[in-house]
Amino acid sequence: MKIIRAEHLGMCFGVREAITLASETAKQEPLTILGDLVHNEAVLAELRAQGIRLAQQPADVGTPTVMVTAHGASERAMTESRGRGLNVLEATCPLVHAAHRAVARLVREGFHPVIIGKRDHVEVRGMTGDLDKFDVVLDEEDVARLCERPRFGVAAQTTQPIDRVRQLVRLIRERFPKSEVCFIDTVCQPTKQRQNAAGELAHKCDVVIVIGGAHSNNTHELVKTCSRFCARVHHVQTATDLHERVFRAEDTIGITAGTSTPDSVIAEVEHRLKTMVRHAEATSTQSVRTEHTSRSTLHFAGTDPSSDQSFVRFKERHQ
Repeated sequence: MKIIRAEHLGMCFGVREAITLASETAKQEPLTILGDLVHNEAVLAELRAQGIRLAQQPADVGTPTVMVTAHGASERAMTESRGRGLNVLEATCPLVHAAHRAVARLVREGFHPVIIGKRDHVEVRGMTGDLDKFDVVLDEEDVARLCERPRFGVAAQTTQPIDRVRQLVRLIRERFPKSEVCFIDTVCQPTKQRQNAAGELAHKCDVVIVIGGAHSNNTHELVKTCSRFCARVHHVQTATDLHERVFRAEDTIGITAGTSTPDSVIAEVEHRLKTMVRHAEATSTQSVRTEHTSRSTLHFAGTDPSSDQSFVRFKERHQ
């Protein structure tokens, strides 16, 4: 077996900065994070170990300071938290902030906002939370349900595959040829890099391991991308999810990871894979030795012991 890494994989700078901010703040004062800082259980477990609390609603916050996640939040949501007397600390990724500004600009210029992404995702809720009217689309059926408007302003959840985003923008333009469609590309560069690298990796591999949280959108998108080019793709959260039975001795194994996956988890998965490789090589070597010994014995006898006739000839030659 051979193991190769994607050129770009794992944590992006926005996630690293959010984790650092949370850890440094928690050293100074009690801290509650509103929602999941990132969609990775290993990261969340480490935050809890530092005494950081997690809450899903402002009413559940029990500390003076609350942190907005890397996925961002609407101004309305943050105003609600401040109205409860909370000190609001933002860990919003700068590229998510850029997406918020793009949507606000489209609205100011008179475009009806259309967000390409998952309607129930925390990032999309943050992008649309300050809007009175908007649409969210993720596939052709969603585009088919759009009502005609003179001007559409299109932006995207930052972790959507850019190919899907461009395809949906094209479909909107085709469905409404008389409408003005303004598209601002808000898919972040780390997502594009990891998507492209994952596709290139999958082309070279017999099996691809995608490491990331169970609820991580960008990790799920990496799985989909790899599955287009490789028939055997496995999504794992940690090294304990790996099983030797899914690998073959001759496999080339690729590794990629979502933007919220810690380096330590990637290293643990790679270490376990290397252990499996060594075990497979040792087993293969033992099998070759056994086969070689078996063949030598038969060659020495000069006959097939399953054949009575050949065994008689063998005895006659040696009497």
